Amino acid sequence: MKELTVDVAVIGAGHAGVEAALAAARMGVKTVLFTINLDAIANMPCNPSIGGSAKGHLVFEIDALGGEMGYAADRATLQSRTLNLGKGAAVHSKRVQADRAEYKKIMKETLEREPNLMLVQAEIVDLLVEGEGKARKIVGAVTHLGEVWHAKKVIIAAGTFLESKIFVGDKAYFGGPDGMMPARGLSSALTRLGIELLRFKTGTPARVHRRSIDFSVLEEQRGEDAPTPYSARSAERDADEVNLVACHVVYTNGNTHKVILDNLTRSAMYSGNISGEGPRYCPSIETKLVRFADKERHQLFVEPCGLDTEEMYIQGFSTSMPTDVQHEMLRTLPGFENAEVMRYAYAIEYDLAEPTQMYPTLEFKSVSGLYGAGQFNGTSGYEEAAAQGLVAGINAALAVKGEEPMILPRSSSYIGTLIDDLVTKGTREPYRVMTSRSEYRLLLRQDNADARLTEIGHRVGLIDGARYAEFLKKQELIKAESARMERTVIAPTEEVNDLLLSLGSTPIKTGIKLAELIRRPELTYAALEKIDTGRPKLPRAVVTGAEIGIKYAGYIKRELCEVERQARLEEKKLPSDIDYTKILGLRLEAAEKLNKIKPTSIGQAQRISGVSPADVSVLLIYLGKK
Repeated sequence: MKELTVDVAVIGAGHAGVEAALAAARMGVKTVLFTINLDAIANMPCNPSIGGSAKGHLVFEIDALGGEMGYAADRATLQSRTLNLGKGAAVHSKRVQADRAEYKKIMKETLEREPNLMLVQAEIVDLLVEGEGKARKIVGAVTHLGEVWHAKKVIIAAGTFLESKIFVGDKAYFGGPDGMMPARGLSSALTRLGIELLRFKTGTPARVHRRSIDFSVLEEQRGEDAPTPYSARSAERDADEVNLVACHVVYTNGNTHKVILDNLTRSAMYSGNISGEGPRYCPSIETKLVRFADKERHQLFVEPCGLDTEEMYIQGFSTSMPTDVQHEMLRTLPGFENAEVMRYAYAIEYDLAEPTQMYPTLEFKSVSGLYGAGQFNGTSGYEEAAAQGLVAGINAALAVKGEEPMILPRSSSYIGTLIDDLVTKGTREPYRVMTSRSEYRLLLRQDNADARLTEIGHRVGLIDGARYAEFLKKQELIKAESARMERTVIAPTEEVNDLLLSLGSTPIKTGIKLAELIRRPELTYAALEKIDTGRPKLPRAVVTGAEIGIKYAGYIKRELCEVERQARLEEKKLPSDIDYTKILGLRLEAAEKLNKIKPTSIGQAQRISGVSPADVSVLLIYLGKK
């Protein structure tokens, strides 16, 4: 049937699948998106928040490439905050509490209105492959109803659904997040193709009815005064238009800890029922107590799930305890003495692909045209998933069109860092992006994501001409304001020195460039407004970009030198058909790792665990002889 033939098929409509499908369709290739339930598109089974430390960087980068997450998050925001403002600009990270139902509604409408995209409610249970050995390629997928969809490229974005199993205390059953059905056929199909699968676990806290919480004893957490939107498509709005709700903080105590520790053997995590590896950076409350036994209390965040629901999310209180213990635990918290549980906490265990089986394009090495994205690749978090989905969707569409792939180097983005870590090093636990994972933190700030990636988004066809022109205009304004600060001289007047003293800075005796004043740690662009009389009126984003560029110029220059050095190693390409065991001088461990990963360059090879500097030297000599 003609209607069952497409260019790209995407399996799963979570955050990875949504971005993959939209990217492919918007790049002009016929796309279908499959989901087990159309009402759960872009669902947020954990906290409905977007962004956070390093995750906020990803959202800005997704938007700069032409993705959708940031734009949808801006429209569904309940509260906006920028984290780490007391630290340097490299780690400033936006986080929003989103309206869960509104976010899903926005994403579903966006998908439905995309002319080149079909939405189909169906479970994919098998994959169609032609050829043998290295010549194998994907040619389609089969639904649970027996429909055969022919496709040139297939992207698996199955989230936590593959053979997923729910655990609450000693109760366990096959099921997906939020009471959904599990996907019970695709894992077998992947195993038959020789794809190595791992098993991970994650979890979520209980949801509590708002009326049963005494907020008067909780610590209130308000939104920020000057929120910056994630998306270049979103207009800046006042704080009161964005911050529609307050969030709250509560702490565990000795009674909470006693209840948990007394019942530790009843937790599915500690009873031996769960075999999957859990997340290191978002552990259950039981794991926190075991791992940090000396801590007297743990911070929890009480956050709303939406404007039209009474459900409150208790961030930091994830557990797999039985329901009776969950009640007891909750009621030890101040303000939760009468807590009414609406949804019980649970742990979920699921299958995923070992990510070193993929190229940096997220295409599987063993099956041409098959891609993976999101939690299926071993990550945790909506943002990590969306970033991978976007990359997989772009590369699948480029491949259909016969164009060169898009590979983002580590120096370009946190997206590039995330994917390079996955395909080069792999992961044995759910991977979470963090600023500490990047060696280029000062270059990869959230404020300059557009400067780093919009050119690429425009080139692949996801940034239109009008938006690209606006981007170029912004960059010109930043450049002009930076130049103005470098040439503007501030004279040593009484007014100037009084201001400097009031700001805790040293007075000046001779004229000084405005840029030199801004480089002083205690001074800011805003604080010097009174003595900067020639200052033009500029958008906040332009001011931020210019100020950070001036303040950190020396450090940025140093990092750019390192990027250039590393780029030379990335340019030294390694053929994919090398048998590393045949290269004299390579250690056995290095040869085995290199044969498994099949790095695309010397730069990637040196990042593989088990490949030493001496091994890299051997590879350089080998390439030189070639």
